[in-house]
Amino acid sequence: MIPRVALVGAGGHGISHRRTLKDLEGRGVLEIAAFCDRNPVEPEPGVPFFDDHRELLAAVRPDVVIICTPPHTHLPIALDCLAAGADLLLEKPPVTTLDEHARLAAAVRESGRRCQVGFQALGSAALGRLCAATVGSTEPVSAAGAWWRPDSYYRRAPWAGRQATFDGALVNPFAHALMQALVVADGFEPVLMELERYRTREIQTDDCTFLRLTGADGRTIVVAVTLASEVFVAGEIQVGEAVLEYPTDRLRLGADAPFEEIPGRIGLLENLLSGAALIAPLERTRTFTAVAEAIVAAPMPATIPPGELGPHPEGGGRILPGVHELVRQVAATGLLPSESDITWAVAPHRVSLQQEKGVSDAQAEHR
Repeated sequence: MIPRVALVGAGGHGISHRRTLKDLEGRGVLEIAAFCDRNPVEPEPGVPFFDDHRELLAAVRPDVVIICTPPHTHLPIALDCLAAGADLLLEKPPVTTLDEHARLAAAVRESGRRCQVGFQALGSAALGRLCAATVGSTEPVSAAGAWWRPDSYYRRAPWAGRQATFDGALVNPFAHALMQALVVADGFEPVLMELERYRTREIQTDDCTFLRLTGADGRTIVVAVTLASEVFVAGEIQVGEAVLEYPTDRLRLGADAPFEEIPGRIGLLENLLSGAALIAPLERTRTFTAVAEAIVAAPMPATIPPGELGPHPEGGGRILPGVHELVRQVAATGLLPSESDITWAVAPHRVSLQQEKGVSDAQAEHR
């Protein structure tokens, strides 16, 4: 029997899921059961539409539900879907706290259903090759990315740009960078987090984030990302001389080697529907959730002085000149901005994560 799949959160980022659903339906893999959104969205001929997920579940009884709503709404919707007997494809970040993670994990076990988390880059053959090439490495792991988001990005929804609703450069748009780094570090158990968060505009969260995690074995993960860069850096994961450009699946395994595009990504929805072992099961994201919770619980980000900023050539907001070089510098050296000669930098926020001992056990189980 063809599985019937519903989408909760059919506007905004949900449009990408709609494209996937139409493709898979056209190939006879699934049937689109219904769409749901609190706001009006472009209708799909023949697909029922609801503005309340509970009404959708009662009327349609889908086999699988994709949840693509703001992160702080994930848990109650996911619990309702599991109770209705549906498997889940849950967008990242899956939940906002370790307590929520534990509650959802318990509901998944008790329901006997499956929950895949939307870290689609984990289905990459390039990531698998990087992990195989660096297995057993004690080298630090780093991630760097530099993107541009105009001021309108933070006006796209009421929850955007707000720390209380789990937005921020590293926990949302660059969540894949953090998750990829944790996977590559293979069983990494963080015991200390050092964090510098900055904002270049009037938002309630960060758009420039610098993170250093120290593991129980002394190994480090450093992540440096920005949404205020004129120069684009797609997103790079580095271990020793090996570098993966994770959004494009381009991989270089030596300093003098060329980048090679590694084809092959397993789609998360297809993987969920196949019944095979999940690529991104909920338990694999526990370490990510622990770190993300600590990031969001940190003090409000420091404001970069306006004199340090410049206009974006295309308008729509300001940039931090040279920040693309800074994120790469931090990733390469492991030194946070406050440990370099950056005049606007502030001392890092330090948090012990020792109480979360064992949070990354799931990483080793899914290598």
